[in-house]
Amino acid sequence: MGSDKQIGSPRQLLETLKMGRVRTILTHTYPYPHEHSRHIMTAVIIACLFFISSDNMHTLIHKLDNNIKWWSMYVCLIGFFYFFSSPFLGRTIQPSYSNFNRWYVAWICFASLYHLPSFQSMGVDMRMNLSLFLTIYFSSVLFIIAFHIIFIGLWYIGLVARLAGTRPGVWTILQNCTVISIACCVFYSHCGNLAVHKSKSFGSSSDPNLLAFLKNENGSTWISNFLRMNQLKDEICSSWFAPVGSASDYPILAKWVIYGELVCSGSCAGPSDEISPLYSLWATFVGLYIANFVVERSTGWALTHPSTDLEDEKLKRHMKPDFLDMVPWYSGTSADLFKTAFDLMVSVTLFVGRFDMRMMQAAMKGPTGNTPNDDLLYDHFNEREDLWFDFVADTGDGGNSSYTVARLLAQPSIRTVIGGSMHTLPRGNLLIIGGDLAYPNPSSFTYERRFFRPFEYALQPPPWYRDEHIALDKPELPPGVSKMTEYDGPQCFIIPGNHDWFDGLHTFMRYICHKSWLGGWFLPQKKSYFALHLPKGWWIFGLDLSLHGDVDVYQFKFFADVCQNKVGENDSVIVVTHEPNWLLDWYWNETTGKNVSHLIQEYLKGRCKLRMAGDLHHFMRHSATRSEKNNFVQHLLVNGCGGAFLHPTHVFRNFERFSGTTYECKAAYPSYDESTGIALGNILKFRKKNWQFDIIGGFIYFILVFSMFPQEVLLY
Repeated sequence: MGSDKQIGSPRQLLETLKMGRVRTILTHTYPYPHEHSRHIMTAVIIACLFFISSDNMHTLIHKLDNNIKWWSMYVCLIGFFYFFSSPFLGRTIQPSYSNFNRWYVAWICFASLYHLPSFQSMGVDMRMNLSLFLTIYFSSVLFIIAFHIIFIGLWYIGLVARLAGTRPGVWTILQNCTVISIACCVFYSHCGNLAVHKSKSFGSSSDPNLLAFLKNENGSTWISNFLRMNQLKDEICSSWFAPVGSASDYPILAKWVIYGELVCSGSCAGPSDEISPLYSLWATFVGLYIANFVVERSTGWALTHPSTDLEDEKLKRHMKPDFLDMVPWYSGTSADLFKTAFDLMVSVTLFVGRFDMRMMQAAMKGPTGNTPNDDLLYDHFNEREDLWFDFVADTGDGGNSSYTVARLLAQPSIRTVIGGSMHTLPRGNLLIIGGDLAYPNPSSFTYERRFFRPFEYALQPPPWYRDEHIALDKPELPPGVSKMTEYDGPQCFIIPGNHDWFDGLHTFMRYICHKSWLGGWFLPQKKSYFALHLPKGWWIFGLDLSLHGDVDVYQFKFFADVCQNKVGENDSVIVVTHEPNWLLDWYWNETTGKNVSHLIQEYLKGRCKLRMAGDLHHFMRHSATRSEKNNFVQHLLVNGCGGAFLHPTHVFRNFERFSGTTYECKAAYPSYDESTGIALGNILKFRKKNWQFDIIGGFIYFILVFSMFPQEVLLY
């Protein structure tokens, strides 16, 4: 019985997951409120512009010369306040700072616009009847709320489909009522009850000022054609919005409807008993809302949103990955940005030139008494027939993005199109990670949550693995494996980046050099730098540049010894560093990594075929086209797409020369044009995404400006 339960439980779980998957596939997700409210809002705005422009265009043109400066000020002020309010548009009311800034910016905007000339004085007569708007608005709210109460009652007693029980939000109801009220008021303010008085001709209803203006324009064709919109508007008012009838026709509804008041330019003796077309317009809009709601909730929306029981919801919450969001460098109170800058300052002050973990590694011996070089050189790959390896850098930012990259690395194979044909690429036997493992700084929390967790979710570690285990004598091979050449699973080697050095490499040594598993990747690495002997005469040199941007003397001595005594004359070497100094030196117009350059030119002597780096969060590959030397590097590659935020590529568009060799860019992601477009979008999107930075930025700006104010000295 016990075994049956153990077997049955996973099956039940699998069936539940399958049903959840089927529901996900069959579900067409579109949020409520539906798109109809947005379309109605657009239609109302277009109708408003049409009616207002048709009534006021002749006045606007007549006064344009005198008012062009005021219209320009309106446009500039509205654009200015839109820019400064853009971070708060489309966001929820919380936190309170966002809510306060919305009202604060809106108050300053209205106060500024209030001191400009009114629209009416510049030739635009809105004629919005406020009392009518409020009447229609509250009537619409009460009527729609009553409808929803009745609908919920029918749903409760089972007369309506059980799947249609989801209620719209209060904001949705208020939004629809606002749209209905604006539409009715615009119609009434510009049409009134013109449809009731069909006998009135267009000539008698035309504005005498408009006729005089047309005569003074000397038959201007485009103005005459444009001003014919006024005639079109009158045709719409008198023909499309037909009268409903009189009170005698509908005695029951007579007390609830709006009667026709005059918009007949004095030709009416008084109020009419005709029911205003405004009533039919309002009833049409409300009827459309009700019909749309009933149809979508009973058919389309209900069928595509099947209900889930409580167990399914609990299962989804239980299986939801516990990932962290992207590091908020400029969001929040920008504490991460300033803390990182502070950690960098402390690290440079304390460690650079005083304490270097790399020197301690060079002096350390293993527990078995082996020499330091035995912990740095790995040759268990060179006996293989072939080898695939993956390279990535700058992981450990957002959980979703890091997991996406880790999941691709963990796949047994991926299929991709190369040169117009489909290719299958197997998972790498070896994974090289080029530093910056967790942001914003190294700690147990960031390494476990931002780096190890996404990789463990992507490829699970073996059953015997324990998080708290510390590897004292690496490599700790799996059971049944006696030596490294017998292990056929994926392996990983890692070099540290500048962010990993903020604590003097303490966290890196603890989690990388003294643990045996990164998810399902085996970690035989003992030090922060290494040399790997690969099949067919290939090598990988993983260099640790620390915060100096260069190798130390002991590290240089080790790699120089490998170059002289291990690397063959016809072998090829791949040099991996964290920083791509070929791009950064060109950009900053400086020279760094002199020891690395000396190692490549004087010791490798043309055997370095490829340099790989991260640090810049994009992908770029350059290939040599012409060189003045024989010991040049053929290919330069940057791949910092490990899950961190994106860096631009277009700023390196003009890079073409490094160490006496001319290079050509063969691939870039994002492309130069895409990178330029993304950078231009940051003008508005940066503040919208990082609006909290206004607090710190405004405070710093205030301190800087206030400190330059002169002090008043009172003399008595």
